[in-house]
Amino acid sequence: MSRKTGPNTPHFPINELKSGEAWRLFKIMGELVEGIDTLYDLGPAVAIFGSARIGPEHDFYRQTRDLAALFGSAGYAVITGGGPGLMQAANQGAQQAGARSVGLRVKLPFEKEPNAFIDTCIDFDYFFVRKVMFLKYGHAFIIMPGGVGTLDEFFETITLIQTQRVQRVPVILFGKSFWSGLLAWITERLLADQLISPGDLGLFQVVDDPETALEIVDAYYRKTD
Repeated sequence: MSRKTGPNTPHFPINELKSGEAWRLFKIMGELVEGIDTLYDLGPAVAIFGSARIGPEHDFYRQTRDLAALFGSAGYAVITGGGPGLMQAANQGAQQAGARSVGLRVKLPFEKEPNAFIDTCIDFDYFFVRKVMFLKYGHAFIIMPGGVGTLDEFFETITLIQTQRVQRVPVILFGKSFWSGLLAWITERLLADQLISPGDLGLFQVVDDPETALEIVDAYYRKTD
């Protein structure tokens, strides 16, 4: 059955759309190849997520920098989103410890340049390709305080672990007081209403100090060696 058209019917150039989609696939493939080619020799690495809006004057910034420095001194590379705020703090801590500091940036209108503490920087047009790189090369995930983007990274990571799409690795929420409201809601609503299983609460841990986070990650990798 043919679709009726009229003078106000939008015109979609189908051939142009097909051509554009095909070239977009090549762009996606190119970003995957660049990421793998750049990070193939990264070694043990921890991905640190957190707000772009928290400046150096905040305690969370200092805690993130110190945490990244501790992991860097223990032999882990540090991967962030490459932007300002707590991403910058983590990259700064990694560099101060002499560890490899990686920034996986997605092109955004309000984050024009990478932060100044990155050794290896990769730019992405596609959020999902960038996430693939985080999950492929991050051997542990530490979630510092943050907003919508940080929550997205946290929930996607534990969803992929829960559904066994990726290997189970340590996922750590840093800052008990910051995350307490979210954890209460998860327990009182999602768990109470049987929308998640009790075991899902074991997909992540909550800590208040960098040393405990490092102990969790080190213990996991001693067990899996």
